[in-house]
Amino acid sequence: MNDLTKPYWDGAARGELTIQRCRACAHWIHFPEPICPACGATDFAFEPVSGQGWVETFTVIHRSFVATFADRAPYVMAWIALPEQEGLRAFGNVTGCPPDAVAIGMAVEVFFEEQDGRPTPNFRKK
Repeated sequence: MNDLTKPYWDGAARGELTIQRCRACAHWIHFPEPICPACGATDFAFEPVSGQGWVETFTVIHRSFVATFADRAPYVMAWIALPEQEGLRAFGNVTGCPPDAVAIGMAVEVFFEEQDGRPTPNFRKK
């Protein structure tokens, strides 16, 4: 966590998926950036999004090199397309079904899971 990402994690602590949004052009930006890639502005807010989406692409991790996830293998990491803006995506685990049941286009919703002492957004099958 740093100054740029703190509002994202503060939202997660409230149980909200919040995404950086440019106040000048209303472009959603994820992962957070210091400058809007659409218009070059530097004035942002973090606003809640629906938390609904669909799997755009994914991979199944069979052998984790991250200690926190070693006992979870196999697990799914995915880019989740969000409906608020074309090209807007969030990243996270997909749960609620076996890894071999995850498919591109599958509808998912956000939920928050405690990981390393903080609520972390992940996604589960709707």
